[in-house]
Amino acid sequence: MDYHVKEFTDLTTKEFLEIVKLRIAVFVVEQNCPYQEVDEADERAWHTWLQEGTTIIGYTRIIDKGDTVTFGRVLINPDYRGKKLGQKLVAKTLKVVEDKYPNRPIVIGAQAHLADFYGSFGFERISEVYLEDDIPHVDMKKTN
Repeated sequence: MDYHVKEFTDLTTKEFLEIVKLRIAVFVVEQNCPYQEVDEADERAWHTWLQEGTTIIGYTRIIDKGDTVTFGRVLINPDYRGKKLGQKLVAKTLKVVEDKYPNRPIVIGAQAHLADFYGSFGFERISEVYLEDDIPHVDMKKTN
């Protein structure tokens, strides 16, 4: 299984197409959440993904927010769930963040049901639960 990290301008058209297809399949179709899935943040993000052959297994995007860094759009391909690949993907994403943005706090908007998962990586809740696109979320922070 390979791990890729690319800026938007370095993505091939095919890579971006496959990423977007999977993001829409998970975040719009599977979660029944109509929203603008592809946005301006894609242009300034680092795109990271696990890949096996030509199949994208998992994906995240990292965004520099100035004083903080965030990552999101965290997903595992439905055909590969239940294999602890989420832990592998987030660990690799955190390594990229630490390498590219050392000593910057990481603030994420996590789906509330995943707060314990992110807590296992050292994230702490910094907000009450709120709705984003009708899905309960909580802000979380990790200090490097």
